[in-house]
Amino acid sequence: MENNSKTTVANQIINQLAEAGIKRIYAITGDSLNAITDAIAKDGRIKFIHMRHEESGAFAASAESQLTGELAAVAGSSGPGHIHLINGLYDAQRSDTPVLAIASTCAAAMYGTGYFQETNPILLFSNCSVYNQIAERPDQVPGMLHLAMQNAISKGGVGVIGLPQDIITEEISSYTSTYLPFYTDFKPEASLEDVTRAAEILNNAKTVSIFAGYGSRKAVELVRELSDKLKAPVITSYKAQMEMSRDMPNYVGHLAYLGMWSADEAVKNADVNLILGTNFPFPGFFKPERCNIQVDIRAERLGKKANLEMGLCSDVGIFLEKLLPLLKEKTEDAFLQSALSNYRTIQERLKLPVLNPGKEGCIRPEFMVSLLDEYLPDDGIVCVDTGMNNVWTSHYLTPKKSRRMIGSFMHGSMANALPMAIGAKLTCPDKEVVALCGDGGIEMLMGELLTVVQYNIPVKIIVADNRALGYVKWEMEASGYKPYETELENPDLGKVANAIGIKAETVSSPDILEEAIKRLMEYDGAALLCVMTDPDAASFTFSKELMGKAKPGNPVANFILPGC
Repeated sequence: MENNSKTTVANQIINQLAEAGIKRIYAITGDSLNAITDAIAKDGRIKFIHMRHEESGAFAASAESQLTGELAAVAGSSGPGHIHLINGLYDAQRSDTPVLAIASTCAAAMYGTGYFQETNPILLFSNCSVYNQIAERPDQVPGMLHLAMQNAISKGGVGVIGLPQDIITEEISSYTSTYLPFYTDFKPEASLEDVTRAAEILNNAKTVSIFAGYGSRKAVELVRELSDKLKAPVITSYKAQMEMSRDMPNYVGHLAYLGMWSADEAVKNADVNLILGTNFPFPGFFKPERCNIQVDIRAERLGKKANLEMGLCSDVGIFLEKLLPLLKEKTEDAFLQSALSNYRTIQERLKLPVLNPGKEGCIRPEFMVSLLDEYLPDDGIVCVDTGMNNVWTSHYLTPKKSRRMIGSFMHGSMANALPMAIGAKLTCPDKEVVALCGDGGIEMLMGELLTVVQYNIPVKIIVADNRALGYVKWEMEASGYKPYETELENPDLGKVANAIGIKAETVSSPDILEEAIKRLMEYDGAALLCVMTDPDAASFTFSKELMGKAKPGNPVANFILPGC
Protein backbone atom coordinates (compact mmCIF):
# COMPACT_ATOMS: atom_id res chain seq x y z
CA MET A 1 0.00 0.00 0.00
CA GLU A 2 1.29 3.46 -0.85
CA ASN A 3 0.38 6.98 0.19
CA ASN A 4 0.55 10.24 -1.72
CA SER A 5 3.87 11.47 -0.31
CA LYS A 6 7.07 11.23 -2.30
CA THR A 7 10.55 10.21 -1.25
CA THR A 8 13.73 8.98 -2.87
CA VAL A 9 14.41 5.31 -3.44
CA ALA A 10 17.31 5.55 -0.97
CA ASN A 11 15.07 6.99 1.75
CA GLN A 12 12.44 4.34 1.06
CA ILE A 13 15.05 1.57 1.41
CA ILE A 14 16.31 2.84 4.76
CA ASN A 15 12.78 3.34 6.09
CA GLN A 16 11.89 -0.18 5.03
CA LEU A 17 15.01 -1.66 6.64
CA ALA A 18 14.55 0.30 9.87
CA GLU A 19 10.93 -0.85 10.19
CA ALA A 20 12.11 -4.41 9.51
CA GLY A 21 14.35 -4.20 12.58
CA ILE A 22 17.75 -3.71 10.95
CA LYS A 23 19.99 -1.98 13.50
CA ARG A 24 23.28 -1.81 11.61
CA ILE A 25 24.59 -1.84 8.07
CA TYR A 26 28.23 -2.89 7.68
CA ALA A 27 29.76 -1.17 4.67
CA ILE A 28 32.31 1.22 3.20
CA THR A 29 30.73 4.39 1.90
CA GLY A 30 31.39 5.95 -1.47
CA ASP A 31 30.25 6.48 -5.06
CA SER A 32 27.13 4.52 -5.82
CA LEU A 33 26.34 4.08 -2.10
CA ASN A 34 26.42 7.80 -1.27
CA ALA A 35 22.66 8.26 -1.46
CA ILE A 36 22.12 5.25 0.83
CA THR A 37 24.70 6.57 3.30
CA ASP A 38 23.03 9.98 3.27
CA ALA A 39 19.63 8.40 3.90
CA ILE A 40 21.04 6.46 6.87
CA ALA A 41 22.49 9.64 8.36
CA LYS A 42 19.23 11.56 7.96
CA ASP A 43 16.98 8.76 9.22
CA GLY A 44 18.99 8.06 12.38
CA ARG A 45 17.53 4.65 13.22
CA ILE A 46 20.24 2.51 11.61
CA LYS A 47 23.91 2.66 12.57
CA PHE A 48 26.40 2.72 9.69
CA ILE A 49 29.46 0.66 10.67
CA HIS A 50 32.39 1.66 8.50
CA MET A 51 34.50 -1.47 8.05
CA ARG A 52 37.97 -1.39 6.51
CA HIS A 53 37.07 -4.15 4.05
CA GLU A 54 33.67 -5.20 2.71
CA GLU A 55 34.53 -8.87 3.26
CA SER A 56 34.80 -8.07 6.97
CA GLY A 57 31.40 -6.41 6.87
CA ALA A 58 29.83 -9.57 5.49
CA PHE A 59 31.52 -11.67 8.20
CA ALA A 60 30.28 -9.24 10.87
CA ALA A 61 26.73 -9.44 9.51
CA SER A 62 26.97 -13.23 9.43
CA ALA A 63 27.98 -13.29 13.10
CA GLU A 64 25.20 -10.88 14.07
CA SER A 65 22.62 -13.01 12.31
CA GLN A 66 23.92 -16.28 13.78
CA LEU A 67 23.65 -14.88 17.30
CA THR A 68 20.16 -13.41 16.92
CA GLY A 69 18.63 -15.72 14.32
CA GLU A 70 17.36 -12.55 12.63
CA LEU A 71 18.19 -10.60 9.51
CA ALA A 72 21.45 -8.61 9.39
CA ALA A 73 22.56 -6.27 6.61
CA VAL A 74 25.68 -5.42 4.66
CA ALA A 75 26.29 -3.20 1.65
CA GLY A 76 28.89 -2.81 -1.06
CA SER A 77 29.39 -0.04 -3.60
CA SER A 78 29.71 -0.59 -7.32
CA GLY A 79 32.28 -2.95 -8.79
CA PRO A 80 35.09 -3.79 -6.35
CA GLY A 81 32.99 -2.77 -3.34
CA HIS A 82 30.33 -5.42 -3.71
CA ILE A 83 32.77 -7.95 -5.19
CA HIS A 84 34.58 -7.87 -1.83
CA LEU A 85 31.37 -9.03 -0.11
CA ILE A 86 31.44 -12.45 -1.73
CA ASN A 87 33.62 -14.39 0.71
CA GLY A 88 31.67 -13.29 3.79
CA LEU A 89 28.37 -13.86 2.00
CA TYR A 90 29.43 -17.40 1.16
CA ASP A 91 30.02 -17.89 4.89
CA ALA A 92 26.52 -16.63 5.74
CA GLN A 93 24.92 -18.71 3.00
CA ARG A 94 26.64 -21.89 4.12
CA SER A 95 25.81 -21.09 7.76
CA ASP A 96 22.08 -20.98 6.86
CA THR A 97 21.75 -17.55 8.43
CA PRO A 98 19.71 -14.64 7.01
CA VAL A 99 21.74 -11.74 5.65
CA LEU A 100 20.64 -8.96 3.30
CA ALA A 101 23.28 -7.70 0.87
CA ILE A 102 22.78 -4.37 -0.90
CA ALA A 103 24.95 -4.36 -4.01
CA SER A 104 24.89 -0.92 -5.57
CA THR A 105 26.09 -0.72 -9.16
CA CYS A 106 26.97 1.80 -11.83
CA ALA A 107 24.05 3.57 -13.46
CA ALA A 108 21.64 1.26 -15.26
CA ALA A 109 22.02 3.42 -18.37
CA MET A 110 25.65 2.26 -18.54
CA TYR A 111 24.96 -1.50 -18.38
CA GLY A 112 26.64 -3.40 -21.17
CA THR A 113 29.00 -0.59 -22.16
CA GLY A 114 32.09 -1.62 -20.22
CA TYR A 115 31.63 1.39 -17.95
CA PHE A 116 33.94 2.12 -15.01
CA GLN A 117 33.41 -0.46 -12.22
CA GLU A 118 30.63 -2.19 -14.19
CA THR A 119 29.84 -5.71 -12.95
CA ASN A 120 26.93 -8.13 -13.11
CA PRO A 121 25.68 -8.91 -9.59
CA ILE A 122 23.41 -11.66 -10.89
CA LEU A 123 26.43 -13.62 -12.07
CA LEU A 124 28.56 -12.68 -9.06
CA PHE A 125 26.15 -13.72 -6.31
CA SER A 126 24.17 -16.52 -7.96
CA ASN A 127 25.98 -19.27 -6.04
CA CYS A 128 25.90 -17.67 -2.59
CA SER A 129 22.33 -16.43 -2.29
CA VAL A 130 18.72 -17.54 -1.99
CA TYR A 131 17.47 -14.40 -3.76
CA ASN A 132 19.39 -12.27 -6.24
CA GLN A 133 17.83 -9.57 -8.42
CA ILE A 134 18.71 -6.17 -9.90
CA ALA A 135 16.16 -3.36 -9.95
CA GLU A 136 15.66 -1.72 -13.33
CA ARG A 137 12.99 0.81 -12.31
CA PRO A 138 12.40 2.75 -9.07
CA ASP A 139 8.98 1.24 -8.46
CA GLN A 140 10.50 -2.27 -8.38
CA VAL A 141 12.70 -1.54 -5.39
CA PRO A 142 10.25 -1.87 -2.45
CA GLY A 143 8.94 -5.21 -3.66
CA MET A 144 12.37 -6.57 -4.49
CA LEU A 145 13.73 -5.44 -1.15
CA HIS A 146 10.86 -7.18 0.60
CA LEU A 147 11.49 -10.39 -1.35
CA ALA A 148 15.24 -10.27 -0.67
CA MET A 149 14.55 -9.97 3.07
CA GLN A 150 11.75 -12.54 3.08
CA ASN A 151 13.72 -15.14 1.15
CA ALA A 152 16.75 -14.66 3.38
CA ILE A 153 14.62 -15.15 6.49
CA SER A 154 12.46 -18.00 5.19
CA LYS A 155 15.20 -19.99 3.47
CA GLY A 156 18.08 -19.17 5.79
CA GLY A 157 20.61 -17.56 3.50
CA VAL A 158 21.62 -14.43 1.64
CA GLY A 159 19.20 -12.11 -0.12
CA VAL A 160 20.88 -9.80 -2.66
CA ILE A 161 19.35 -6.72 -4.24
CA GLY A 162 21.30 -4.93 -6.96
CA LEU A 163 20.67 -1.17 -6.99
CA PRO A 164 21.88 0.95 -9.91
CA GLN A 165 23.25 4.32 -8.86
CA ASP A 166 20.82 6.36 -10.98
CA ILE A 167 17.76 4.52 -9.64
CA ILE A 168 18.68 5.03 -5.97
CA THR A 169 18.31 8.81 -6.26
CA GLU A 170 14.99 8.87 -8.12
CA GLU A 171 11.68 9.75 -6.52
CA ILE A 172 9.13 7.12 -5.52
CA SER A 173 5.85 7.00 -3.68
CA SER A 174 6.28 6.22 0.02
CA TYR A 175 5.26 2.72 0.97
CA THR A 176 3.91 1.56 4.31
CA SER A 177 5.00 -1.49 6.30
CA THR A 178 3.19 -3.76 3.84
CA TYR A 179 6.68 -4.45 2.56
CA LEU A 180 8.08 -5.67 5.86
CA PRO A 181 9.27 -9.30 6.04
CA PHE A 182 7.58 -11.91 8.18
CA TYR A 183 9.30 -14.23 10.63
CA THR A 184 7.57 -17.58 10.57
CA ASP A 185 8.21 -20.77 12.50
CA PHE A 186 7.19 -23.49 10.08
CA LYS A 187 8.41 -26.90 11.23
CA PRO A 188 7.98 -29.86 8.87
CA GLU A 189 7.24 -33.18 10.47
CA ALA A 190 7.51 -36.75 9.27
CA SER A 191 4.43 -38.94 9.13
CA LEU A 192 3.64 -41.20 12.06
CA GLU A 193 4.03 -44.14 9.68
CA ASP A 194 7.64 -43.17 8.89
CA VAL A 195 8.45 -42.45 12.53
CA THR A 196 7.02 -45.84 13.50
CA ARG A 197 9.21 -47.57 10.92
CA ALA A 198 12.27 -45.73 12.25
CA ALA A 199 11.34 -46.82 15.78
CA GLU A 200 11.13 -50.44 14.66
CA ILE A 201 14.61 -50.26 13.15
CA LEU A 202 16.02 -48.71 16.33
CA ASN A 203 14.23 -51.20 18.59
CA ASN A 204 15.61 -54.14 16.60
CA ALA A 205 19.17 -52.80 16.54
CA LYS A 206 21.62 -54.13 19.07
CA THR A 207 23.70 -50.94 19.08
CA VAL A 208 22.84 -47.38 18.07
CA SER A 209 24.86 -44.19 17.79
CA ILE A 210 23.37 -40.68 17.62
CA PHE A 211 25.02 -38.03 15.48
CA ALA A 212 23.54 -34.71 16.62
CA GLY A 213 24.27 -31.74 14.38
CA TYR A 214 23.65 -28.03 14.82
CA GLY A 215 20.02 -28.50 13.76
CA SER A 216 19.49 -30.45 17.00
CA ARG A 217 20.47 -27.59 19.29
CA LYS A 218 16.90 -26.75 20.29
CA ALA A 219 16.22 -30.37 21.23
CA VAL A 220 19.12 -31.05 23.62
CA GLU A 221 16.92 -32.54 26.37
CA LEU A 222 15.18 -34.84 23.89
CA VAL A 223 18.51 -36.03 22.47
CA ARG A 224 19.71 -36.74 26.01
CA GLU A 225 16.52 -38.72 26.76
CA LEU A 226 16.92 -40.64 23.49
CA SER A 227 20.53 -41.47 24.34
CA ASP A 228 19.57 -42.73 27.79
CA LYS A 229 16.78 -44.88 26.40
CA LEU A 230 18.82 -46.45 23.60
CA LYS A 231 22.10 -46.63 25.57
CA ALA A 232 23.53 -44.79 22.59
CA PRO A 233 26.68 -42.65 22.50
CA VAL A 234 26.16 -39.09 21.27
CA ILE A 235 28.51 -37.69 18.63
CA THR A 236 28.43 -34.16 17.24
CA SER A 237 29.91 -32.06 14.48
CA TYR A 238 32.48 -29.47 15.51
CA LYS A 239 29.94 -26.70 14.88
CA ALA A 240 27.35 -28.36 17.14
CA GLN A 241 29.74 -29.35 19.90
CA MET A 242 29.30 -26.26 22.09
CA GLU A 243 25.51 -26.58 22.19
CA MET A 244 25.08 -30.34 22.02
CA SER A 245 27.76 -31.63 24.39
CA ARG A 246 26.50 -29.43 27.23
CA ASP A 247 24.71 -31.55 29.87
CA MET A 248 25.12 -34.66 27.69
CA PRO A 249 26.47 -37.53 29.88
CA ASN A 250 26.79 -39.94 26.95
CA TYR A 251 28.80 -37.56 24.76
CA VAL A 252 31.84 -39.23 23.16
CA GLY A 253 33.35 -36.50 20.97
CA HIS A 254 32.98 -34.80 17.62
CA LEU A 255 33.47 -36.34 14.20
CA ALA A 256 35.60 -35.54 11.14
CA TYR A 257 39.12 -34.29 10.53
CA LEU A 258 39.25 -32.21 13.71
CA GLY A 259 37.42 -34.92 15.60
CA MET A 260 38.16 -37.82 17.90
CA TRP A 261 38.66 -41.48 17.19
CA SER A 262 36.17 -42.29 19.95
CA ALA A 263 33.45 -40.66 17.85
CA ASP A 264 34.66 -42.29 14.65
CA GLU A 265 34.63 -45.78 16.18
CA ALA A 266 31.17 -45.27 17.64
CA VAL A 267 29.79 -44.33 14.23
CA LYS A 268 31.64 -47.08 12.34
CA ASN A 269 30.71 -49.88 14.76
CA ALA A 270 27.06 -49.10 15.55
CA ASP A 271 24.39 -51.25 13.92
CA VAL A 272 22.32 -48.09 13.32
CA ASN A 273 23.41 -44.47 13.07
CA LEU A 274 20.68 -41.92 13.74
CA ILE A 275 21.79 -38.67 12.06
CA LEU A 276 19.94 -35.63 13.38
CA GLY A 277 19.90 -32.12 11.94
CA THR A 278 23.25 -31.75 10.21
CA ASN A 279 24.72 -30.39 7.01
CA PHE A 280 27.88 -32.41 7.67
CA PRO A 281 30.20 -31.65 4.73
CA PHE A 282 32.61 -34.60 4.78
CA PRO A 283 32.10 -37.91 2.97
CA GLY A 284 33.18 -41.34 4.11
CA PHE A 285 32.41 -41.21 7.83
CA PHE A 286 29.06 -43.03 7.66
CA LYS A 287 29.75 -46.47 6.24
CA PRO A 288 27.31 -47.75 3.59
CA GLU A 289 27.23 -51.21 5.16
CA ARG A 290 25.68 -49.72 8.31
CA CYS A 291 22.04 -48.78 8.66
CA ASN A 292 21.83 -44.98 8.57
CA ILE A 293 18.70 -42.99 9.34
CA GLN A 294 18.80 -39.24 8.71
CA VAL A 295 16.39 -36.58 9.95
CA ASP A 296 16.65 -33.03 8.68
CA ILE A 297 14.41 -30.00 8.34
CA ARG A 298 15.66 -29.54 4.77
CA ALA A 299 14.79 -32.48 2.56
CA GLU A 300 17.49 -31.72 -0.01
CA ARG A 301 20.14 -32.69 2.56
CA LEU A 302 18.86 -36.21 3.10
CA GLY A 303 21.43 -38.72 1.87
CA LYS A 304 23.94 -35.99 1.09
CA LYS A 305 26.85 -37.66 2.92
CA ALA A 306 25.46 -41.05 3.95
CA ASN A 307 23.86 -44.05 2.27
CA LEU A 308 20.45 -44.09 3.97
CA GLU A 309 18.02 -46.76 5.02
CA MET A 310 15.56 -43.97 5.78
CA GLY A 311 15.46 -40.22 5.20
CA LEU A 312 12.86 -38.18 7.06
CA CYS A 313 12.11 -34.49 6.51
CA SER A 314 11.22 -33.21 9.94
CA ASP A 315 12.12 -30.78 12.66
CA VAL A 316 14.36 -32.76 15.00
CA GLY A 317 12.40 -31.86 18.11
CA ILE A 318 9.05 -32.87 16.61
CA PHE A 319 10.54 -36.11 15.33
CA LEU A 320 11.97 -37.04 18.72
CA GLU A 321 8.70 -36.20 20.52
CA LYS A 322 6.95 -38.67 18.23
CA LEU A 323 9.73 -41.25 18.35
CA LEU A 324 10.46 -41.53 22.07
CA PRO A 325 7.13 -43.09 23.15
CA LEU A 326 7.60 -45.78 20.47
CA LEU A 327 11.02 -46.91 21.66
CA LYS A 328 11.79 -49.80 23.97
CA GLU A 329 14.39 -49.03 26.58
CA LYS A 330 17.56 -51.01 26.01
CA THR A 331 19.30 -52.67 28.96
CA GLU A 332 22.61 -53.68 27.39
CA ASP A 333 25.07 -50.79 27.55
CA ALA A 334 28.43 -52.41 26.70
CA PHE A 335 28.67 -50.49 23.40
CA LEU A 336 27.98 -47.20 25.15
CA GLN A 337 30.44 -47.90 27.96
CA SER A 338 33.15 -48.80 25.46
CA ALA A 339 32.63 -45.51 23.60
CA LEU A 340 32.68 -43.55 26.86
CA SER A 341 35.87 -45.33 27.89
CA ASN A 342 37.50 -44.39 24.57
CA TYR A 343 36.46 -40.77 25.09
CA ARG A 344 37.88 -40.72 28.62
CA THR A 345 41.17 -42.07 27.27
CA ILE A 346 41.35 -39.17 24.83
CA GLN A 347 40.46 -36.66 27.54
CA GLU A 348 43.30 -37.96 29.70
CA ARG A 349 45.75 -37.69 26.80
CA LEU A 350 44.59 -34.13 26.10
CA LYS A 351 45.80 -33.09 29.55
CA LEU A 352 49.41 -33.82 28.62
CA PRO A 353 50.14 -30.70 26.54
CA VAL A 354 48.52 -28.55 29.23
CA LEU A 355 50.78 -30.11 31.86
CA ASN A 356 53.78 -29.35 29.60
CA PRO A 357 52.93 -25.73 28.71
CA GLY A 358 56.07 -25.06 26.69
CA LYS A 359 59.10 -22.87 27.00
CA GLU A 360 60.30 -19.38 26.14
CA GLY A 361 59.05 -18.37 22.71
CA CYS A 362 57.28 -21.71 22.30
CA ILE A 363 54.07 -21.78 24.36
CA ARG A 364 51.72 -24.69 23.87
CA PRO A 365 48.48 -23.40 22.28
CA GLU A 366 46.57 -26.08 24.21
CA PHE A 367 47.74 -24.41 27.43
CA MET A 368 46.71 -21.02 26.06
CA VAL A 369 43.16 -22.14 25.24
CA SER A 370 42.79 -23.99 28.54
CA LEU A 371 43.52 -20.68 30.31
CA LEU A 372 41.05 -18.86 28.10
CA ASP A 373 38.51 -21.52 29.04
CA GLU A 374 39.16 -20.81 32.71
CA TYR A 375 38.82 -17.02 32.52
CA LEU A 376 36.10 -16.72 29.88
CA PRO A 377 32.68 -16.09 31.46
CA ASP A 378 30.25 -18.97 31.23
CA ASP A 379 28.10 -17.00 28.79
CA GLY A 380 30.99 -15.65 26.73
CA ILE A 381 31.22 -15.73 22.94
CA VAL A 382 34.33 -16.94 21.12
CA CYS A 383 34.84 -16.17 17.44
CA VAL A 384 37.51 -18.51 16.14
CA ASP A 385 39.71 -18.34 13.04
CA THR A 386 39.85 -21.25 10.64
CA GLY A 387 42.94 -23.44 11.02
CA MET A 388 44.81 -24.76 14.03
CA ASN A 389 42.73 -22.59 16.38
CA ASN A 390 39.79 -24.82 15.45
CA VAL A 391 41.77 -27.79 16.75
CA TRP A 392 42.48 -26.16 20.09
CA THR A 393 38.97 -24.78 20.66
CA SER A 394 37.40 -28.09 19.72
CA HIS A 395 39.43 -29.81 22.45
CA TYR A 396 39.95 -27.27 25.20
CA LEU A 397 37.02 -24.82 25.14
CA THR A 398 34.29 -26.32 27.29
CA PRO A 399 30.55 -25.71 26.83
CA LYS A 400 29.70 -24.01 30.11
CA LYS A 401 26.21 -22.57 30.69
CA SER A 402 25.31 -20.63 27.53
CA ARG A 403 28.63 -20.13 25.79
CA ARG A 404 28.60 -19.61 22.06
CA MET A 405 31.31 -20.33 19.52
CA ILE A 406 31.14 -18.88 16.02
CA GLY A 407 33.45 -19.60 13.15
CA SER A 408 33.56 -20.23 9.44
CA PHE A 409 32.71 -23.87 10.08
CA MET A 410 31.20 -24.69 6.68
CA HIS A 411 32.96 -22.24 4.37
CA GLY A 412 36.33 -22.56 6.13
CA SER A 413 37.63 -19.07 5.43
CA MET A 414 40.73 -17.54 6.96
CA ALA A 415 40.50 -14.18 8.75
CA ASN A 416 36.90 -14.53 9.93
CA ALA A 417 37.46 -14.25 13.70
CA LEU A 418 38.11 -10.52 14.17
CA PRO A 419 35.29 -9.22 11.93
CA MET A 420 32.90 -11.78 13.42
CA ALA A 421 33.87 -10.57 16.89
CA ILE A 422 33.04 -7.00 15.84
CA GLY A 423 29.57 -8.07 14.74
CA ALA A 424 29.12 -10.23 17.84
CA LYS A 425 30.08 -7.49 20.30
CA LEU A 426 27.89 -4.87 18.62
CA THR A 427 25.03 -7.35 18.75
CA CYS A 428 25.64 -8.58 22.31
CA PRO A 429 27.28 -5.65 24.15
CA ASP A 430 26.69 -7.25 27.57
CA LYS A 431 28.57 -10.45 26.65
CA GLU A 432 32.32 -10.93 26.73
CA VAL A 433 33.42 -11.50 23.14
CA VAL A 434 36.82 -12.97 22.29
CA ALA A 435 38.36 -13.20 18.84
CA LEU A 436 40.76 -16.14 18.80
CA CYS A 437 42.93 -15.41 15.78
CA GLY A 438 45.78 -17.06 13.98
CA ASP A 439 48.64 -14.82 12.95
CA GLY A 440 47.87 -15.51 9.29
CA GLY A 441 44.20 -14.78 9.86
CA ILE A 442 44.53 -11.46 11.68
CA GLU A 443 47.17 -10.23 9.25
CA MET A 444 44.84 -10.85 6.32
CA LEU A 445 42.22 -8.38 7.61
CA MET A 446 44.32 -6.45 10.12
CA GLY A 447 42.64 -3.19 9.14
CA GLU A 448 39.66 -4.15 11.27
CA LEU A 449 41.74 -3.33 14.35
CA LEU A 450 41.13 0.27 13.25
CA THR A 451 37.39 -0.41 13.18
CA VAL A 452 37.63 -1.63 16.77
CA VAL A 453 39.32 1.63 17.76
CA GLN A 454 37.05 3.91 15.73
CA TYR A 455 33.86 2.57 17.29
CA ASN A 456 35.40 1.78 20.69
CA ILE A 457 34.31 -1.86 20.49
CA PRO A 458 35.55 -3.63 23.65
CA VAL A 459 36.43 -6.97 22.11
CA LYS A 460 39.22 -9.14 23.47
CA ILE A 461 41.65 -10.45 20.85
CA ILE A 462 44.03 -13.36 21.35
CA VAL A 463 46.52 -14.05 18.57
CA ALA A 464 48.25 -17.43 18.44
CA ASP A 465 51.48 -16.36 16.76
CA ASN A 466 53.14 -19.56 15.56
CA ARG A 467 54.96 -17.80 12.72
CA ALA A 468 53.31 -20.10 10.21
CA LEU A 469 50.17 -21.11 8.37
CA GLY A 470 50.01 -23.96 10.85
CA TYR A 471 47.12 -26.01 9.52
CA VAL A 472 48.41 -25.81 5.95
CA LYS A 473 51.79 -26.95 7.22
CA TRP A 474 50.28 -30.01 8.87
CA GLU A 475 48.13 -30.77 5.81
CA MET A 476 51.24 -30.82 3.64
CA GLU A 477 53.16 -33.02 6.07
CA ALA A 478 50.23 -35.42 6.48
CA SER A 479 50.01 -35.73 2.69
CA GLY A 480 53.68 -36.51 2.34
CA TYR A 481 54.76 -33.09 1.10
CA LYS A 482 57.58 -31.02 2.51
CA PRO A 483 56.03 -27.80 3.92
CA TYR A 484 56.74 -24.95 1.51
CA GLU A 485 55.99 -21.24 1.90
CA THR A 486 54.07 -21.82 5.12
CA GLU A 487 56.35 -19.73 7.32
CA LEU A 488 55.42 -16.14 8.19
CA GLU A 489 57.66 -13.18 8.99
CA ASN A 490 55.57 -11.36 11.58
CA PRO A 491 55.99 -8.04 13.34
CA ASP A 492 55.38 -7.88 17.08
CA LEU A 493 51.61 -7.85 16.82
CA GLY A 494 51.27 -6.53 20.37
CA LYS A 495 53.28 -3.45 19.40
CA VAL A 496 51.24 -3.06 16.21
CA ALA A 497 48.00 -3.05 18.22
CA ASN A 498 49.43 -0.59 20.74
CA ALA A 499 50.40 1.77 17.91
CA ILE A 500 46.84 1.62 16.59
CA GLY A 501 45.42 2.48 20.01
CA ILE A 502 44.49 -0.92 21.44
CA LYS A 503 45.76 -2.00 24.85
CA ALA A 504 48.09 -4.87 23.97
CA GLU A 505 51.01 -7.01 25.00
CA THR A 506 53.03 -9.88 23.61
CA VAL A 507 53.83 -12.89 25.80
CA SER A 508 56.55 -15.42 24.99
CA SER A 509 56.89 -17.24 28.35
CA PRO A 510 54.34 -19.79 29.60
CA ASP A 511 55.18 -18.75 33.16
CA ILE A 512 53.44 -15.39 32.78
CA LEU A 513 50.67 -16.36 30.36
CA GLU A 514 47.98 -16.91 32.98
CA GLU A 515 48.42 -13.44 34.45
CA ALA A 516 48.41 -11.96 30.95
CA ILE A 517 45.13 -13.66 30.06
CA LYS A 518 43.65 -12.59 33.37
CA ARG A 519 44.65 -8.97 32.64
CA LEU A 520 43.19 -9.25 29.14
CA MET A 521 39.82 -10.48 30.36
CA GLU A 522 39.62 -7.95 33.20
CA TYR A 523 40.49 -4.92 31.05
CA ASP A 524 37.60 -2.52 30.47
CA GLY A 525 37.92 -1.98 26.75
CA ALA A 526 39.43 -3.44 23.62
CA ALA A 527 42.59 -5.40 24.30
CA LEU A 528 44.92 -7.72 22.38
CA LEU A 529 47.21 -10.45 23.62
CA CYS A 530 49.77 -11.92 21.22
CA VAL A 531 51.00 -15.34 22.37
CA MET A 532 54.17 -16.79 20.87
CA THR A 533 53.01 -20.37 20.36
CA ASP A 534 54.62 -23.63 19.32
CA PRO A 535 54.63 -23.90 15.49
CA ASP A 536 54.95 -27.69 15.74
CA ALA A 537 52.03 -28.28 18.11
CA ALA A 538 49.49 -30.74 16.79
CA SER A 539 46.62 -32.86 17.97
CA PHE A 540 46.12 -36.45 16.90
CA THR A 541 42.77 -37.17 18.53
CA PHE A 542 41.30 -38.20 15.18
CA SER A 543 43.71 -41.14 15.09
CA LYS A 544 44.02 -43.77 17.80
CA GLU A 545 47.30 -44.94 16.28
CA LEU A 546 48.91 -41.49 16.22
CA MET A 547 47.76 -40.67 19.73
CA GLY A 548 49.32 -43.91 20.92
CA LYS A 549 52.65 -42.98 19.36
CA ALA A 550 52.77 -39.57 21.04
CA LYS A 551 55.51 -40.35 23.55
CA PRO A 552 58.75 -38.49 24.27
CA GLY A 553 61.56 -39.51 21.95
CA ASN A 554 59.53 -40.37 18.86
CA PRO A 555 58.52 -38.29 15.78
CA VAL A 556 55.16 -37.26 17.21
CA ALA A 557 56.45 -36.32 20.65
CA ASN A 558 55.28 -32.76 20.03
CA PHE A 559 51.84 -33.89 21.19
CA ILE A 560 53.37 -33.81 24.67
CA LEU A 561 56.47 -31.62 24.46
CA PRO A 562 57.06 -28.29 22.71
CA GLY A 563 58.66 -28.58 19.32
CA CYS A 564 60.48 -25.24 18.94
